[in-house]
Amino acid sequence: MQFVTRSKLISTYFFIQCLLLVGLINDQYAQTKNIDFVNPFIGTGGHGHTFPGAVLPFGMVQLSPDTRVDGSWDGCSGYHYSDTTIYGFSHTHLSGTGCSDWGDIMLMPVLGKISMDPKVYASGFNHKNEKASAGYYEVLLNKGQVKVELTSTLRVGIHRYTFPKTERANVILDLLHRDKTIDCGYKVVDSTTVIGYRISEAWAKEQVVYFAIRFSKPFQRLTAASDKKFVAKLAEESVRKEGACFVFDGHNGESIMVKVAISSVNEDGALKNLEAEAKDWNFENYKLKAEKAWEEQLKKIEISEENKDKRTVFYTAMYHCFIHPSLNMDVDGQYRGRDKKIHVANGFVNYSVFSLWDTYRALHPLFTILEKKRTLDFINSFLYQYKQSGRLPMWELSAEETDCMIGFHSVSVIADAFVKGISGFDADAVYDAMKAASIYPDFGIPTFNKKGFLQVDDESESVSKSLEYAYDNWCIAQMARKLGNLDDEKFYLNRSLAYKNLFDKSTGHMRPRKNGNWLSPFYANEINNHFTEGNSWQYSFYVPHDIEGLIALQGGDEKFEKKLDELFTTSTKTRGREQADVTGLIGQYAHGNEPSHHMAYLYNYVGKPQKTIEYTHNICAEFYRNSPDGLIGNDDCGQMSAWYVLSAIGFYPVCPGSPQYALSEPIFNSIKVRSESGFIFSIDAKPGLNKPVKSIVLNGKPSNQSFIRHDDLINGSGLEFKYSPMEGSTEQYGQALNNRPASRVEENDLIPAPLIHSATQVFKDKMKLELEAINTPTSPIYYTTDGSPVTVNSKLYSSPFEVDTTCLIRAKIITKTNQKSIETEARLFKLKYNYEITIKSKVNSQYAAEGPQTLVDGIRGDADWRKGSWLGYQAQDFEALVDLKTVKELSSLSLGCLQDTRSWIIFPKEISFYGSMDNKKFELLGTFTNSVSVEDLNVQNNTFTINLQQKTKLRYLKVMAKTYGKLPEWHQGAGGDAFIFVDELEIK
Repeated sequence: MQFVTRSKLISTYFFIQCLLLVGLINDQYAQTKNIDFVNPFIGTGGHGHTFPGAVLPFGMVQLSPDTRVDGSWDGCSGYHYSDTTIYGFSHTHLSGTGCSDWGDIMLMPVLGKISMDPKVYASGFNHKNEKASAGYYEVLLNKGQVKVELTSTLRVGIHRYTFPKTERANVILDLLHRDKTIDCGYKVVDSTTVIGYRISEAWAKEQVVYFAIRFSKPFQRLTAASDKKFVAKLAEESVRKEGACFVFDGHNGESIMVKVAISSVNEDGALKNLEAEAKDWNFENYKLKAEKAWEEQLKKIEISEENKDKRTVFYTAMYHCFIHPSLNMDVDGQYRGRDKKIHVANGFVNYSVFSLWDTYRALHPLFTILEKKRTLDFINSFLYQYKQSGRLPMWELSAEETDCMIGFHSVSVIADAFVKGISGFDADAVYDAMKAASIYPDFGIPTFNKKGFLQVDDESESVSKSLEYAYDNWCIAQMARKLGNLDDEKFYLNRSLAYKNLFDKSTGHMRPRKNGNWLSPFYANEINNHFTEGNSWQYSFYVPHDIEGLIALQGGDEKFEKKLDELFTTSTKTRGREQADVTGLIGQYAHGNEPSHHMAYLYNYVGKPQKTIEYTHNICAEFYRNSPDGLIGNDDCGQMSAWYVLSAIGFYPVCPGSPQYALSEPIFNSIKVRSESGFIFSIDAKPGLNKPVKSIVLNGKPSNQSFIRHDDLINGSGLEFKYSPMEGSTEQYGQALNNRPASRVEENDLIPAPLIHSATQVFKDKMKLELEAINTPTSPIYYTTDGSPVTVNSKLYSSPFEVDTTCLIRAKIITKTNQKSIETEARLFKLKYNYEITIKSKVNSQYAAEGPQTLVDGIRGDADWRKGSWLGYQAQDFEALVDLKTVKELSSLSLGCLQDTRSWIIFPKEISFYGSMDNKKFELLGTFTNSVSVEDLNVQNNTFTINLQQKTKLRYLKVMAKTYGKLPEWHQGAGGDAFIFVDELEIK
């Protein structure tokens, strides 16, 4: 028998207590891990368009449940919280976007009868039986009570299916899932391994995904699917294999694991990815590794916050920031490039999914702080995309340019990184690519470069494109300056002043210009096709690179502040078309869409930063919540979340490409920011005091500035906010922090193009014209009426004049010192015929063109219908009566129509022409029946013609076009009413 002394007992006791204490500390640590505050369901409801499935930071696989198989707006991510049916689990998903691409390689565990009909193999589910966390997803399927668990590596999705005891445990592979399948197929390697491919089309025209599937146990048999159904035996080897059912013995009720690797290169690439990243069958180990990867990512910002919901909102926002861009490269460095060829990434990691119209604003600037190495990889990905295709990405997806948004904002990401000291890429080559982007021969860019701005007649969304092209040119100028190319800098800075041509001082808004004139009538709150996903309120403050110039146009600090106040306090009511993106309205500020995101910070530029604090805090509190509908709009690949992350810690990049961040005030007491380079920057505040900020201490020194620089953040130690003892005072902060952020173009002497006022573009006899200088009323205007270029020897305008023939008017300001404005153009058309036209159908006010005379004005509308040159009619047939004034002999009749199915515009089912001598009794002259399918998604402009068998005399002509009716079930707007778009009525 061994005796234990008292001292040993005491030592043992303390040892045990220490172990318990360490365990307690570890337990407390485990309870406070940042990943515990990630709720992937945030944004899966409402219009957030996020998904709840398993993904690693910037991973190639996003393994998530699919609750929608259509292309509906709120089903873009494949999942919506309001749904009650799961169709399966696919391996690629887009987070927060407005496009329904991806959803590739879908698997579904089922019991009983098998089918390739999604409505048959789908299962109901209950949110009570659903869980999601960073890197993990779990659900119990109602049908068969199958438990599904998902996790992932970078390139491999890991499934675990727990079936009840059953004779047949089935796993269905559906390669037709979601977007249009162009081609697909697979082959069996052995009883546990299958390899194959899927090529699909949506916004990206050719998305290529290869896959390798490996099961944890052999399948007993495989039933193949072709022509959307399972067949006992394929008729021939060449028949397309669209799916499969893998049958397993489920008598013992054990779990079946499935590992699915993907590649854009080939099946071998998918197998290599599988072997490299998923060697074993330890599901819990994969889950743990995923959690560790996310914890490391989320530790880059540490906050002090006791409120669990606020902490969850913050770390979920961070989580959403790190889903895209997505890895697009196999473990051996191979990837499919923009030229469809296979390349090897030497010295960089290749990425895809660049939603740049959204993410250049806050997400990529956040990456310059937290993800310096990845930012370098993103820029190198841009560069090689340019080398392969001749274009920098605009909105790139799966090595395809979707062209679905405006601007060439890759130049913003590059310039922002470069001015902040991120290097390691070929700067000269990148600069050449940036310059090439500025002269791309589409999207109105050549016209913008030639004319200095865009009119309605030139390009749809003319105001937004002019303003965003101006900013992008400023970004190129910043790169030119850093590279020492001063001539280029001046050239691009001059282009960046284009906004001056669109500012209407009488309204204080950016206003569309049409045919040399202002567009009338004009409503600042009208959502129309002259702005991108917004209206004039949401674009009139978009001059991020020259805010001081915009303030001057508004009339100075006080008037600019009042205009900002009006933005936030005016009615939230909008006119015009419905726009799903315009949500989260505070007045006409729309936080649910990107163009508004910088506006609350503009108060800093007029010395009133306390108002910035008030609005940003309100937005953080009201529009970000811990619930499925906790995002007020699309997260757009992390942009909405990035706004919150930056604003929550107290600053925002109003103008990417500038190294300055405008200050707000953090919503947390203590924040620590770190990046992979190891720096730690502390931010201390006391927002709970509800007292105005009096001053700041930046890196140990008192400061009176309402901004910080990137170098202050990266090379500094911290930022502290000091408070005024006076509650409710908003003045002291503005007075104390009177050193404002800078945003100006130094050589800001551009003279705006003059106006050419005309009542309409089409006239019968004569047209009266007036010329007007914008903002410089005494400037001399020279003009020509024959289309010739304007010089100092042209006519000097002194008073209104008339024209009586079709002509091209040009006007330009030329000062005594030979300063010149951009030349303005107006095309005027004299009607060839004196017809009287009455349209019985009610035109949509957005598509009213020049009224009824549009039908016979000789101006043909083109495929870009958003310019407004078409007459549009919804939910009704089109009917028009033409009085030819005299009896005429006719030989043929035709009507121009447009089809753009994606935009709800569909050719009429039939067009009929009727003739009459007395406007009472009409006889049918002929009917044209449309043969173009509604499923033809090409934008097309057709003229439908009836050739009369013999010449017919008549005075009155009636034309009727029958609407397509309700949109089909497969359409994104299923059940909505189609439009008829008509233009030129030709009478011969």
